[in-house]
Amino acid sequence: MASKNPSGKAFRNKAAGYNSPADAPVQDQQKTVAVAQSTMPAQREAAVPAAKTEAGLPVARPAAPVPAQRPDAQAPAMRDAALPSVPAAAEGSSAGTATVRQAPIPAAGSRMQHECSPRPMMAGNPYKPMPATVMDIIQETSNIKTLRVVLDDNEAMQAFTYEPGQVGQLSVFGVGESTFVINSPPSQKEYLQFSVMRAGEVTAAIHKLSPGDKVGVRAPLGNSFPWQSWKGKNIFFVGGGIGMAPIRTVMLHLLEHAADYGSISLLYGARSPKDMAYQYELQDWLDNPALNCTLCIDQPFEGWQHKVGLIPNVLLELAPSPHNTVAVLCGPPIMIKFTVQALEKLGFAAENIVTTLEKRMKCGIGICGRCNIGGRYVCVDGPVFTWKQLQELPPEL
Repeated sequence: MASKNPSGKAFRNKAAGYNSPADAPVQDQQKTVAVAQSTMPAQREAAVPAAKTEAGLPVARPAAPVPAQRPDAQAPAMRDAALPSVPAAAEGSSAGTATVRQAPIPAAGSRMQHECSPRPMMAGNPYKPMPATVMDIIQETSNIKTLRVVLDDNEAMQAFTYEPGQVGQLSVFGVGESTFVINSPPSQKEYLQFSVMRAGEVTAAIHKLSPGDKVGVRAPLGNSFPWQSWKGKNIFFVGGGIGMAPIRTVMLHLLEHAADYGSISLLYGARSPKDMAYQYELQDWLDNPALNCTLCIDQPFEGWQHKVGLIPNVLLELAPSPHNTVAVLCGPPIMIKFTVQALEKLGFAAENIVTTLEKRMKCGIGICGRCNIGGRYVCVDGPVFTWKQLQELPPEL
């Protein structure tokens, strides 16, 4: 007796086979795939037809097609198979990459909404962290700690290089890993510095670490601030709360090469003085003749001698000129939103506003697809973007 599937299509008794491959039950598809994957390569060709016969499918009939999925929702192995590899770039052109998977061109009528950019693949095992030791811990605020870690392999530590704005995955073994910007300048070779705000399970575990504890580091990941193209321009940094971490990296790097740039300015704000990170450096920043430093807090605080007001309002008060100036900002999403509006009101073009989205990164290597925005992956296309680039992305940001 014939029965019907959930869509209303009838199919015949298993002994007689199905009307079409598309009508095959899902459990039979899964059984066929499981048998094919569980056999050795030499046996797989013979095993798959047998499995089909047991399920009632004629041997010559093709397997039921898998329902269409968005490329960023597929399992890594399926996505890798869908993206053909091209030879790696010449030696010395891009350290740490082995192949580039070329994105497919979406077919007419397909469910693919955006063309994905090529994904660089790291050489070796991209999931394997480098063992490291916590050298020092600084309590920045009540919920922010800074860790200075050293790679256990001394040669790897000495050879480690990165650009301002690149990030690393810091892991606590047995708990997990999270993404944090490397906020020590590249010239610092003695340790790698990460500032961590306690917000979840992994960050809570990181906050429990002590000097001498072991951690894992996967780095450097992502792109960097385009500091080379900023030479000869004025740079205006805006940092809010923990958002000062990526700003600190590139700002200190530029100050080391201040002669290559015009004026370098910083507006750093937080809820209160107690919520400001790097308090042991603030006076040095204020005294540095190469840096125009302004500090602000949201509400009046006893003994506070600097600006009071929200960052966007203080920015409008300072009114930096947009002429030959790049604005670099990082902070909470709400702060970025209104700071961008203030910059636009001051006349800054979208291509001259730069920010970073490392908090959206997950695996860091373009595999899991959890940080994609349309056809872009924050971890490999970013995390540094201009506001113009972000405006071209879908509104899901």
